[in-house]
Amino acid sequence: MPRRDAPDLAHRLAEYAESVCRHYLSNGRRQGNYWTVGDVRNAPGRSMFVRLQPSPKGPPGKWTDAATGEHGDLLDVIRESLGLVNFRDVADEARLFLAMPDAMPARPAEPIRQVPIGSPEAARRLLAMSKPIIGTLVETYLRGRGIATLSGTGSLRFHPRCYYRPDDHGPTETLPAMIAAVTDLDGHLTGAHRTWLAPDGTGKALVDTPRRAMGDLLGHAVRFGVPGSVMAAGEGIETTLSLRCALPDMAMAAALSAAHLAAILFPPNLRRLYVIRDNDPAGDGARDSLLERATDAGIEAIVLSPTMEDFNEDLRHFGLTTFRAAIADQLIGKDRLRYLKRVA
Repeated sequence: MPRRDAPDLAHRLAEYAESVCRHYLSNGRRQGNYWTVGDVRNAPGRSMFVRLQPSPKGPPGKWTDAATGEHGDLLDVIRESLGLVNFRDVADEARLFLAMPDAMPARPAEPIRQVPIGSPEAARRLLAMSKPIIGTLVETYLRGRGIATLSGTGSLRFHPRCYYRPDDHGPTETLPAMIAAVTDLDGHLTGAHRTWLAPDGTGKALVDTPRRAMGDLLGHAVRFGVPGSVMAAGEGIETTLSLRCALPDMAMAAALSAAHLAAILFPPNLRRLYVIRDNDPAGDGARDSLLERATDAGIEAIVLSPTMEDFNEDLRHFGLTTFRAAIADQLIGKDRLRYLKRVA
């Protein structure tokens, strides 16, 4: 979709400014003619103001963050709250939102086009029906795993009633789930990953296979941050987010399995890759394959190893301070200074 269509999309979103805010800035609330929230990435707080109705000060949908001076429209809200990079994905998300019943006025029903189960289009629809994780069972689940650094996790969403079909073809049920967007290097959505959760968010759901992926996964990943010359890559979402607690400014990617980690694609400007290793035979195989591929591509590859089975177990067992110190010992000197500079 060309960027020249952006003003029209922004104008249409502004007609439903409060619905947009409730959906993408769920950590905020209405105060008079404004929606207030911590920032455009849906952090708690009150420094950002979104105008909800026309006023002498300007049209609806415009926002300003008093703390940072940032400002923009509702397309910017969608981009930043979801962590999207490519404008086409922002536009697609906006169009999906504008098609939702709570945003658009009633109109004659149209037949819903069926899409193949497990396809990228099915993944896109699932993401569109989900919402940001702050204040949901996903936040409860991650914090219960010791993962407290949740900024920049726009690739994760919450679905309160996600379909689960048992492997033995038993009856389908609906369970709360963490939904993760799988994207390519350009930020295009290629698939989704589901982690079904217990009703109170204290762990995974008691089902045979609480994790499943859909769509096109090979080479792609769940991404946290935009990679520059340095990034880290691991298998699981929780393992990768655990390392991110120690190194919140380093871009990271979760490939979702050992086989997919071995095949992950490299950003064109990548110069150094930290490989997050799991302490098992599959993790060793993924490590060796990825090291060979990175070396062949002229990328410096460095393995980060856990003390226990994986980094999430290390984080929960040793605590963040000790965990961070163990990670620091495995970084090269310039990265230790760069990514641990804020740590006393």
